[in-house]
Amino acid sequence: MVTYDVYSTIVIGAGQAGLSAAYHLAKRGVDFLVLDANSGPGGAWQNRWDSLTLGAAHHIHPLPDFPLQVQDSTRPASAVVKEYYGEYERRCNLPVKHGSTVSTVRQVDGHFEVHADQVYTARTIINATGTWTNPFWPVYPGHFDGLQVHTNGFVAPSQFAGKRVLVVGAGASATQFIVQLREAGIDTLWSTRSAPDWRDSVGTEWGLEVERQVNERTRAGLPPKSVVGTTGLLLNAKMRAGIASGALISRGKIARLESDAVVFTDGSREQIDAILWATGFRHAHRHLRELKLHTAAGGIVMAEDGVSAAAMPGMFLVGYGASASTLGATRAGRKAALAASKYLAGLSVDAT
Repeated sequence: MVTYDVYSTIVIGAGQAGLSAAYHLAKRGVDFLVLDANSGPGGAWQNRWDSLTLGAAHHIHPLPDFPLQVQDSTRPASAVVKEYYGEYERRCNLPVKHGSTVSTVRQVDGHFEVHADQVYTARTIINATGTWTNPFWPVYPGHFDGLQVHTNGFVAPSQFAGKRVLVVGAGASATQFIVQLREAGIDTLWSTRSAPDWRDSVGTEWGLEVERQVNERTRAGLPPKSVVGTTGLLLNAKMRAGIASGALISRGKIARLESDAVVFTDGSREQIDAILWATGFRHAHRHLRELKLHTAAGGIVMAEDGVSAAAMPGMFLVGYGASASTLGATRAGRKAALAASKYLAGLSVDAT
């Protein structure tokens, strides 16, 4: 016999967006549970490589009512964020169940059925699963026999010691990998599908325009573009030095792969020993497939508020589209909690 635990809201994912939503649900007295696939606190950050630190290039926005006083750049970001999120869960007494991977969400008789370590039911869902578990591996003609690693499998430059490495991707991770590998004495080549979009500086107006562009796509049911496709690459001293040295000059698009080489569309061929695919991620929504939320274009149609699934009342998505950054995720968590609370209040009124 299957047992069901019943909640007003189930939050799926305990990263920045999920914890923000949980805080605001608790503040409003909503009975809820957070289900998280990771074995402990830290969200996707806990799985990132040790050389990734918080500083000029990476930082996290504070969670509600709990500022992160020192974003220690001398320690791995994975450790700093794991401690920060863990303390937040404890301090706010949030009901987070780690090690509970959600496999399927169904809609049954006006409520949601959530299949994880057991079956749960909820009147609303706040999905905050992010992208880390769904890396994008592009396909090119040919076959390469050497080492291939995606961003989420990167550990340290030592993985590539003594190898000539092709780094593929036009985002910040690709450029940072190249800088790290070069500093470790590892020879690299860089491939991007189009010319890198370097930008000298950004400001408030730029941020608003980025958000507008992302929201425009999600309201139309189009999948969000890659981060770099919207923001471009920010120039700093290290990036300028990399460009000057030739390390950060793209060789262009891959035409085909060979067992031990890459051929670019300009016809040039280079021998390589490894490929580091810094090609980004897609949103981890496989567990939502039975809800049939996705359009033919591959996106989910979002309402004007940016967190409500337009086609399914009671379903909210955070960390999707414009709320993918930690700042956006924190704001979206609050917005989704408020929207879920309002929806639940409406159900209560209808019931009377």
